[in-house]
Amino acid sequence: MLVLNRPVPDFKLLSTEGGEFSLSAVAGKNLVVYFYPKDNTPGCTAEGEGFRDSFDEFAEYNCIIVGISRDSIKSHENFKEKMNFPFELLSDIDETVCKLFGVIKMKNMYGKQVRGIERSTFVLDTEGVLRREWRGVKVVGHVQEVLDFVKTL
Repeated sequence: MLVLNRPVPDFKLLSTEGGEFSLSAVAGKNLVVYFYPKDNTPGCTAEGEGFRDSFDEFAEYNCIIVGISRDSIKSHENFKEKMNFPFELLSDIDETVCKLFGVIKMKNMYGKQVRGIERSTFVLDTEGVLRREWRGVKVVGHVQEVLDFVKTL
C-alpha cells in the first residue's frame, strides 16, 4: 500500500494515446490519478466531465490527469471520444495498479456484494511523491477540491 509523502513506484499501463503510459515518463509534472469503476456510467461520466471542464486550470499548475479503470482500451477510446476527454484513460484489466493504490474493494450493488474499484483520487508531485489521496469519493464538488489542492503544490 502506498504511503503519503513517499514516492510511488513506477508503473506502466496501456493508454488511449496509443502505447503505454508510464509514471516515469511524466516526471517533472504534477499528476492527478483518478480511479473510477466503469466507463459510460452516470457517476464516472460526471466525474470525467468535471476533470475535462477543469483541464486547462490543472494545466496552468503543471498538472496532468489520467483516469484508470479495469475497462479495455477499446472501451476507454470510445468513452474518451464520446465525452471529449482531453486526458488519457488507462486500462488496468489485471488490476496491477489498482492493487498498488489499494482501490479494489467489496461493494454493495443492488443488494449483492461485488468486487470493484472504489472511486479514489491521488495527487503526485513533480518528483512522483504521493501528496494527497481521496477515497470513497463523492463526485459533486470533488474536482474543485482536487484543483484547490494542486494549486498548493
